Amino acid sequence: MNYQRTIIFLFILFSSFITFSQVKVDGITCELLDNPVGIETRHPRLGWKLESDQRNVLQTAFQILVASSPDKLNEDAADFWNSGKVASGKSQLIAYEGDPLKSADNCYWKVKVWTSKGESDWSETAKWSMGLLYYKDWRARWIGFDRSFPWDDDSFYSRLSARYFRKEFELNKDVQEAKAYIIGLGLYELSLNGEKVGESVLAPTPTDYHQNIMYNIYDLTKELKKGQNALGVVVGNGRYYTMRQHYKGYKIKNFGFPKLLFQLEIKYTDGTTEFILSNNSWKGTADGPVRSNNEYDGEEYDARKELRGWNAPGFDDGDWLEPEYVEQPDGKYEAQLNPNMKILKKIKPVSIREQSPDKYILDLGQNIAGWLQLKVNGAEGDTITMRFGEIQQEDGELFTTNLRDAQATAKYILKGEGTETWEPRFVYFGFRYVEITGWPGKPTVDDFVGKVVSDDMAIQGTFTTSNQLINQIYKNAHWGILSNYKGMPVDCPQRNERQPWLGDRTVGCYGENFLFDNAALYRKWIDDIAYSQKSDGAISDVAPAYWRYYSDNMSWCGTFLMVADMLYQHTGDTEPIVKHYAAMKKWLNYMEDRYLEGGIMTKDSYGDWCEPPATIEEGRGKSADQKYPSQQISTAYYYHYIELMQQFAKLSGNETDIPEYQQQAAVVKDAFQQTFYKADQKGYGENKLTENLLAVAMGLVPENKKDELMQTIVKTIEVTNSGHLSTGVIGTQWIMRTLTQNGYADLAWKLATNTTYPSWGYMVEQGATTIWELWNGNTAAPKMNSYNHVMMLGDLLIWFYEDLAGIKSSEKQVGFKQIVMKPELVDGLDFVNASYESPYGIIASNWTRTKNKFEWSISVPANTTALISIPARSLKDVREGNEMIDGSSDAKTTWMEDERVFLEVGSGSYKFSSKLE
Repeated sequence: MNYQRTIIFLFILFSSFITFSQVKVDGITCELLDNPVGIETRHPRLGWKLESDQRNVLQTAFQILVASSPDKLNEDAADFWNSGKVASGKSQLIAYEGDPLKSADNCYWKVKVWTSKGESDWSETAKWSMGLLYYKDWRARWIGFDRSFPWDDDSFYSRLSARYFRKEFELNKDVQEAKAYIIGLGLYELSLNGEKVGESVLAPTPTDYHQNIMYNIYDLTKELKKGQNALGVVVGNGRYYTMRQHYKGYKIKNFGFPKLLFQLEIKYTDGTTEFILSNNSWKGTADGPVRSNNEYDGEEYDARKELRGWNAPGFDDGDWLEPEYVEQPDGKYEAQLNPNMKILKKIKPVSIREQSPDKYILDLGQNIAGWLQLKVNGAEGDTITMRFGEIQQEDGELFTTNLRDAQATAKYILKGEGTETWEPRFVYFGFRYVEITGWPGKPTVDDFVGKVVSDDMAIQGTFTTSNQLINQIYKNAHWGILSNYKGMPVDCPQRNERQPWLGDRTVGCYGENFLFDNAALYRKWIDDIAYSQKSDGAISDVAPAYWRYYSDNMSWCGTFLMVADMLYQHTGDTEPIVKHYAAMKKWLNYMEDRYLEGGIMTKDSYGDWCEPPATIEEGRGKSADQKYPSQQISTAYYYHYIELMQQFAKLSGNETDIPEYQQQAAVVKDAFQQTFYKADQKGYGENKLTENLLAVAMGLVPENKKDELMQTIVKTIEVTNSGHLSTGVIGTQWIMRTLTQNGYADLAWKLATNTTYPSWGYMVEQGATTIWELWNGNTAAPKMNSYNHVMMLGDLLIWFYEDLAGIKSSEKQVGFKQIVMKPELVDGLDFVNASYESPYGIIASNWTRTKNKFEWSISVPANTTALISIPARSLKDVREGNEMIDGSSDAKTTWMEDERVFLEVGSGSYKFSSKLE
């Protein structure tokens, strides 16, 4: 093997922070995970990526070593695991099979591989650490103040100040290792010796605290010092002390007052261990500068109340309180494996103008989720108020009606000591515009910085085309998705909702994965969904189930299955399917027992949610909060799910269930046809676009009627809708792929590039910088009208990558082990440049087309193959580089069909061209 050209990337599937460092060993460049911590599974799954500029690189074997220290990481001394040479092409999801691992174990590992090109050297060393595997590993006590203070207000608009806790301790010995374990509910910020620990914000990730609670781990080995040290923790409300108190208790969960559990384990070089634990030896106060923090209403900060040096050694805490021992939450403790939130971008405002005396309107230029940092000089007691909103009224005033009763306000009271810089720490806002009052003097754009806050995950997809409208829609989608990752996928970031509705991501999760490395988030979310399940099998429409919405429907709750399928299709991971198969089956049985009649699923809740009014004016001033339940929609989804369950049964070792699913599917398919097909209209149900799309997409149409139904669909779009879609959330999830897979890619392109209502392009034409909740967002009644939603993306992003770029995983070798590359050439599109960081490495597809020629550069990762489709009249019209495709080529001809040449290629970079005329 040419070592100079071979790169090995190591990774651990379960890591919560995907950060890399690069080193070189014997000419091999290895990119390693930066010590993921908090692993609770006994059999963590390991993986690596091979990268080479040679072609046809396939792994044939591997050997893994795992040891308790770097010194023992060799073939003779690896005390945790030596796999030996394993003949396998598998480089993903390889379960650790060594000695049993214990709480807080440090595990060092490396790998070598054998490939079709030779043997590699050992990789550089990587590391992971185990979490606390038992409840009794927690020695600390829960502390807090289970009460409000005189300056608090626990009425409807709850105003509760942040809790500050501190602990000083002395170290007199050399530290070998120190790990801090922390649960701060609802949110916390940890500091040591006056400095914030890490870059996380709004931590930990939210859950249904009755079910499970996430803890974070920090390595403080380098931060501790000999002598006096001081720990500081600020605890905010988050979702624990809920945003609305004494309101709809039957619907909205409340968990209690904020609280803290903290444990620092210090191992010394002399072999001894010491623990610093949260208990009544700490000191606490609620009389600090964060006077109120409420996710809906905002944060108030009084700089005059700052506790200078409170989190550093030597602070006088004599007038602080002894914290109370408080009741522990009901949920079980789990190490957080998905990333915390982080400030990912900083944006300079584009303008600020005076709206009226002492009122200014700032424009960030982009709708975001996050907050605004200010820098100001003024007198003690000057009070700056910032109100956040997505759009302006016609007269230039800030528009906030669509926030409903969310106050979305930040207030800063100056201490009057020179330049003061501040930003919130326990809330976020969905906004583009900010109304600023109380500013001392006249503010400028240089006084503010927009901070974009989202989950700390890598961008793993790129996509640009020759069409600027498509590029802007893609950009809007990127910003919308980024805005709505908050430790869970939420619907919107601005109004008094911000809930993780299942139906918004049923298909959207697939498309989002092309843009962001969100697998860890969705693994967490599928657990949230499972935790929402009742003992009888019912699943909440919202998970975590902060709202007790159990409406019993297929299209929302079935997201449980769809997320599992996305993770399997895109990463090859069967674990969510295996883990939750019984719960999925239980939910389907529950729905069948209650609502299945003669093969028809009679219960639905939302119908084709938010389908567009016929014209933009018809929907003016009208609420979109209208439900039109559809048995046809629920039955189509039920059929799709029992088809999925056949595959899940096989993958999870429940093959004996398959015959029952097959029999049920046949009954449902027949009942669907008999009940909903209308021969006189050559369509289904009321002949709506969504009804007919679902029949095709779910495979419910007899083959002899499929072409006829597609003609009905085309007529609806072209004639009835004048070239536009008329689908709500449900139909939009399937429209682009259904059209393309049935020979109407050009019609899908027309829908994608429309600029008139209803369309994604119409949103852009109206100035949108994210995706609207409603197709008619500029005329609908404001009470349910978010300007930063993602549910209307449907399958658009999937279509961008799989059909325009031609980057799709094979269904036979999932997780992009085999890649299907078949770009659609549509009129009006001259080039596409796209890439995707798959589990095996970067897949790239860059094509251009002129009238007579197609040129295509692709990259296929090592240890994968690709089935590619090149438009051409014949094989002799295709070139790879300057060479014809023949028996000696690295590209092997498989077949020709519909003026396309299908080739199979191994890993590597290729440049193809073909004549089109």
